[in-house]
Amino acid sequence: MDFEQMKEQFLNRIHSKQLIHATFSQPRQKSNELKRVKLKPIELKGQYHIQLEYQYERILKHENVLLEKFSDSFEILLQQFRQIHAQFTDEKIQVQLSKKNKVLWKVEKLENAKQVNLSHNRKKQYLLDDSTPYPFLIRLGVQTEDGKVKKQKFDKFRQINRFVEFIDDSLQHLPKGRQIRILDFGSGKSYLTFALYHYLKIEKGLDIRVTGLDLKKEVIEECNRIAHDLHYDQLEFLVGDINDYNEENAVDMVVTLHACDVATDMALARAVKWGAKVILSVPCCQHELNRQLHAPALDIMTQHGLVKERFASLATDSIRAEILTLVGYDTQLLEFIDIEHTPKNILIRAYLTGKKPTLEQRERYNSFIQFLSAEPFLQKELQQYF
Repeated sequence: MDFEQMKEQFLNRIHSKQLIHATFSQPRQKSNELKRVKLKPIELKGQYHIQLEYQYERILKHENVLLEKFSDSFEILLQQFRQIHAQFTDEKIQVQLSKKNKVLWKVEKLENAKQVNLSHNRKKQYLLDDSTPYPFLIRLGVQTEDGKVKKQKFDKFRQINRFVEFIDDSLQHLPKGRQIRILDFGSGKSYLTFALYHYLKIEKGLDIRVTGLDLKKEVIEECNRIAHDLHYDQLEFLVGDINDYNEENAVDMVVTLHACDVATDMALARAVKWGAKVILSVPCCQHELNRQLHAPALDIMTQHGLVKERFASLATDSIRAEILTLVGYDTQLLEFIDIEHTPKNILIRAYLTGKKPTLEQRERYNSFIQFLSAEPFLQKELQQYF
């Protein structure tokens, strides 16, 4: 099969509305920031479209193309990519193109025909179902008695589910065969603390003991009442500061949400010293680096207060993640919830591996710190672990 025949056969299947989904990958140019493009059919305003999802290194973009105009998009994709994986209603097709467009065409017939789903807004599958009543969500005012999520609380419900997804991803890193010790610093109204307890204890049946710590006495008292009423026997809330809590020698998971400025660093340092297997942290109000920052090469940015504040915030979280990596954690910065709902949307997730850093990693970190003229609080707290 030559190149033109391949195009004709592929487009015939597209135009006959047999497509289930497809992926274009292997960019022809390594410098191409576009890594892959996914295709799926959708119906918009009664018309059949092909939706193209453009996947870059860190962002996604979408374009909906009418079927009769898809041929032009297909030509552009073939100029950019060398591989296609496609599933149609009755077969799977793999296309591999050489630099000179020689074609390798593989077909796998399906025993059972697939149905095309043209739904654009498919229902989000949550780990906590949005139609199932959960006692803790009812008590916290997120759900009605019959399990319906209150309209004004749906953003909170999405945030809770996003957090539960992170908890679920962490399960494999928690210890087996013994009680799991979990601390939540700055638990506040404790929506997420209750969600964590419910998911691990009720849904997963794990042996856990959870402590939420916060400075607001009246909030702590209310959270303890709710825990008691729900018979959450291994969940307690205490009034206290991160610095004053000295009840533990070892902790398995540390959660810290919106602890202001270096309070986040205090919690991270405590987690490392306890040998926590899992750290989940959503920072807040990063002022330390903003005060220290002196990098003349960045003056075009940092001369503007707003830009300086945002840069310092991103740099602070990057430094935190790198420090955790240097002291033996596999660390990632992830989006917590959509940015339109809160600006505090970065979550630091770290799993203890004990892996030693390379000399190159240490030098890269030191160069960055020197460039910014920074003396990170977390680095000083964990100096003995470097």
